[in-house]
Amino acid sequence: MKALIYQGGWDGHTPDACAKTIATALKRKKVSVTVSDSLDCLNKISELRKYDVIIPLWTMGGMTPKQNKNLLAAVRGGVGLAGFHGGMGDSMRGSLHYQWMTGGQFLEHPYVGKYEVYLTEMANEITKGMPTRFEYDSEQYYMMVDPAVNVLAETLYDHDGHTVTMPVIWTKTWGKGRVFYSALGHVAKEFKTYKHVLDMTIRGILWAAK
Repeated sequence: MKALIYQGGWDGHTPDACAKTIATALKRKKVSVTVSDSLDCLNKISELRKYDVIIPLWTMGGMTPKQNKNLLAAVRGGVGLAGFHGGMGDSMRGSLHYQWMTGGQFLEHPYVGKYEVYLTEMANEITKGMPTRFEYDSEQYYMMVDPAVNVLAETLYDHDGHTVTMPVIWTKTWGKGRVFYSALGHVAKEFKTYKHVLDMTIRGILWAAK
């Protein structure tokens, strides 16, 4: 199994440290990992098709039209896509089709602090055996979400006098490609604090790679 991680963009999300954390965990699962510090890795569709899964860790930023087309086509053709927090959910704001492919787009985090995450599908291979609910201390993402996603975890969001159910972890498909996303994982150290979140993230990546 082969994975491509491209990392960069806004430094506040510690993309380099996150890439190292994810790459180390994947290598323990016998996955061959390539890490790119540039979006140039998206320049050739033939190269992207060699991977089983692509992991974006690039907050904000923007791809060239060719890079955007190549990434969309690679996933639609069967390459998995998996990521977390702003590295995938607040990325490439200029591409609506990228947002459609990922299943959601970050809007804001009006609340930062402790909140609860509830798993909604315990039989799924990504969440099986994990805590059914747990407290998390970080940015609570408020997102626009594709109604077609399969929600695996959610949270209650209180804002402006309203309480809404907000998806936190989901899966979906894009053509033949599997897509996994988790809003958790603001910075790399959170994966050390919440080891079950790292475990679910790695499971999600492996699921997308199938």
